[in-house]
Amino acid sequence: HLHSNFSYDCEAPMAEMCAAAVERGIPEIGFTEHYDQHPGDSFRNWLRVPEWAASLEQCRAEFAGRLIIRAGIEIGEPHIYTKEAQSVLAQYPFDYVLGSLHWVGADFVFDDEFYKRPAEQAFGDFFGELAVMTLAGGFDVLSHFDLPARMSRQFYGDYDPLPFAEPIRAVLANCVAHGIALDINTAALRRNTPTLTPGEKVLRWYRELGGERITLGSDSHRPANLGANLKDAIAAARAAGFRYVTQYQQRGAHMVPLP
Repeated sequence: HLHSNFSYDCEAPMAEMCAAAVERGIPEIGFTEHYDQHPGDSFRNWLRVPEWAASLEQCRAEFAGRLIIRAGIEIGEPHIYTKEAQSVLAQYPFDYVLGSLHWVGADFVFDDEFYKRPAEQAFGDFFGELAVMTLAGGFDVLSHFDLPARMSRQFYGDYDPLPFAEPIRAVLANCVAHGIALDINTAALRRNTPTLTPGEKVLRWYRELGGERITLGSDSHRPANLGANLKDAIAAARAAGFRYVTQYQQRGAHMVPLP
């Protein structure tokens, strides 16, 4: 889970992100630019796939032998914008697809207004929609599982998934049934929120339900954050019983031992 200036919220050129990965000794990355189609989103159709693909191929040539670069994409609400998702995926042989939930109906999860409701309702609404999205499937990796935890601390205090165990387990069961991996996302740790999304507790529930596929993502939008806190993600995965991370190539999943 990684962005470049082909995402509306990132200014870093692809080559700078690649250089940061090489400098940190990260052997493989994947660019997953935003593709959002919600009517309320100001940056619909921002992604220019031909230009992005040309930059990706240029970086593959420049960093050959030093870095493996995968082609990913982060599609918002893929269960709602199915035709649009199919259209963009037909434009390039992507290695993997992230499914993200940024909007719950007309409500934007990154907007303070979303949290002017009780925590039970905010998280309940989010996980309810996430269940619908994962039941529909059609993507490889579920991004930042409990995304509201990034914003919710200032409104509700520290996030604990236990009160939402039932709706969370419903989402996890869908992921297991559809072979959807969980993106262990470290971005919340950079927002003074002491949690991975998902954290160890949710990862244990996923494992108990038969889940095997996980990926590691810093969700970086700047070279300085590339690979940030991946050791924390690996530690949580190991503590939850995982021994492998999932690598994707041409939409095919391959299990690789955790570093």
